[in-house]
Amino acid sequence: MKGADYCVMLFDSVSSTLLAEKILKRQEIPHKVIPVPRHISSDCGVCIRFSLDLRNRVEPALAGKVEFREICAL
Repeated sequence: MKGADYCVMLFDSVSSTLLAEKILKRQEIPHKVIPVPRHISSDCGVCIRFSLDLRNRVEPALAGKVEFREICAL
């Protein structure tokens, strides 16, 4: 997405979000748990925000460990 600075990763549950946060902390990948932006719909009220340039580290770090719904570049 042109002009995007960061991504948000959406999950189906808070527990999945917290598990992803734990994994990213362990791997020292910068991120932040934030409320899901209003213009994005999700069943879960929180998501993980990270810099767009870290997407190539975030996805492999979570692959096979926690399921996520989608990643949106904002």
